This record gives sequence, C-alpha cells and structure tokens, in this order.
Amino acid sequence: MNDEPAIQIGALVPLTRPGWVEAGRHLLGGLELAVREVNDAGGIAGRPFELVVRDTAAHPQKATAAVDELARLGVAALAGEYHSVVARAAAARADALGLPFLCSSAVLDALTEQPTEWVARLAPAQSRGWQIYADFLLGAGHSRIAVAAEPSVYWASGARILRDHLAPRGGTVVDLDLRALAPAAVGDELVRNRATALLLLVGTPEPAVSIVQSVRRDQRLAEVMIGAPAGQPEFAEWARLLGGDGAAIPFLRYRPERLSPLGARVEAALRERLDEGPSFVAFEGYDTVAVLADVLRSRGTDRARIAESWPRVAVEGTRGPIKFARTPGIGVWQWAWAPIQVVDRDPAEPGRVRILHAD
Repeated sequence: MNDEPAIQIGALVPLTRPGWVEAGRHLLGGLELAVREVNDAGGIAGRPFELVVRDTAAHPQKATAAVDELARLGVAALAGEYHSVVARAAAARADALGLPFLCSSAVLDALTEQPTEWVARLAPAQSRGWQIYADFLLGAGHSRIAVAAEPSVYWASGARILRDHLAPRGGTVVDLDLRALAPAAVGDELVRNRATALLLLVGTPEPAVSIVQSVRRDQRLAEVMIGAPAGQPEFAEWARLLGGDGAAIPFLRYRPERLSPLGARVEAALRERLDEGPSFVAFEGYDTVAVLADVLRSRGTDRARIAESWPRVAVEGTRGPIKFARTPGIGVWQWAWAPIQVVDRDPAEPGRVRILHAD
C-alpha cells in the first residue's frame, strides 16, 4: 500500500452494558475481519482501510454524540450498530450532517422519520421478519399467544406487527406488562389467559433468563412454547446461562440454509476470530465492510458520491447478492431481502441449531 493516509470508517457498536455486548462483539468481529482482508488485498486503491470504533452502549444520546465526533474526524462513512433505537438516533444525525451510514443490524422499519438518501441498511425490516415468525406460530398450531414485553419503541413495534398479522388469521395476542409482573408471576398469567405460546420481547440476559427458568419449572406450562423472535438464543451466552432450558425456543436469524463458498470461508475465519460459532450479526458486520469497500473503490471518499451509490451497489455478500432498493414504508435504502429463518437450539444438543421454517 502507498503512503497516503488511511480511509476511515466510523463503526458504531454496543460494547458495554446495558448494550447487548455479545452482539456487539460479533458485529465488531465481522467488521474487523473484512477490514483486515481488504488491507491484505492492497487496501482501497492502495490506501489502507481503517475502522474508528465508538461504543454506543445501547444509548441513543451516546450514539448521536459519536456521530458528531466521527463526522468532525473526517470519516468517509458510518457503519454498524445493532440496537434499533440507537441506530435510529444515529441515522437521524447522519442524515442531518450529510454523512453516509450503512446500518448493519438494526431492523426497526422506521429507521428514519422521513425518506433519506444518506442511509442504507443490510438487516431485513422488522415487519418482514416478524410476519414470517407469525406465520411460523400459526403453522405450529399457536393461535393464542402471550407477549411479555418491556417498554421500548422496538418491542412495541414488534408486538404491533405480530398483532396486525395474526388477527386476520384467527390469532390473538395477549400483552403481559413486565413493569407490573415479576418473572415468577408470568406463569400465572399464561394459565389465566390460556396461552399456548409465550414470546420474550425483553432484554438479555435479564429478564429473559429469569422468565425462561420460571416458565420451564412450572409444571402447568409444560406444553407452552417459549419464543424469542428478536434472536436472544442466537448467541453462545444463552446456552451457557440456560443450558437445556434455553433449547427449543424459536428465534429469527438472517442467513441461508446453505452458505456460498464465500460464506463458508468467512464463517471459518469468524469462528477462529471469535473462538465460537459466528452469529448472523457477525456476517452482517462482514458484509457491511464488503459493501463499503466496493463503493469506495468505485466512487472514492466523497460523502455525497458514496450516498449516491446505494442504488448501484451489486456485491456478493456472505449470505447472497446484495443490492439496495426503495421498499414501501421504509425511508432508507434497503437490501430486500436478506434470507430469513426461524430456528431453535436442539434440546438433544443445545449447541446445534435446527431450522424450523425458512422464507
């Protein structure tokens, strides 16, 4: 590589609590692996590629401040973020500043209040993934579904998507307000409402772990399915904390049943880097850098030219060909769509994932 200064990309990642730290670690692992590979191949037009990482800690104001700082530092674009509410704050600030932002993992449909040319997203919209999850529930025979939710724009959006999709198909959603219920009291509400499924719209490890343990130990609820559409069981921490209790809890993940040769190679490299099987979030991180590197090679580092390139992207990602489009009801450029599965951990072998339903 030549002696020109590095091309810098700002990376927003939750690395400390109350952020979902394990998700942040996987996201950063994917970002860093892809940057290393770009530099090993000669960088961007001979210039080194560099991440400038900022911890958002699941805090919107912290993310907004980080966007301001990174813009002042001269980064060409922003990448990353896992938490939807945080990504929404970052996207609003990036739009205001004219700073391109490729969001890796946040799924909230309304990532921006108004349509913007500055923001693109790799993760599928929440409405698409959670509607697929609702179809899975109905197909598995669940029509009376309890939702244990914490207060959050993201959880409220998920509950609304489920309710709107299930109601015309004969499904009923019962809300359990965790502001008024301790984990040990959830079982009584499930019995009272005759629910056959309980969905965890809550943070992890708590209160998710405590609710699972309480329900699993309640003999009245032996036939109740626990579900976690947001993907809490995706990460190894879930199995470590819950063991067998954490199995057979269906969740969404965004990867195909079979990876391409590129995906398989990256999976092996991520496994070595993370010292465990990579989550779909790690693939999202890798694909984010793959897209940005391609854009920078063809359009240079001018921020406006980067943003103008979203509709021209055509990159082979780890989980399929990536192209961005305008999707009705979504104000950012959207990869439509990443592959979506409903999976769970095998009760006979909690380290193994079973595919229950695929889009």
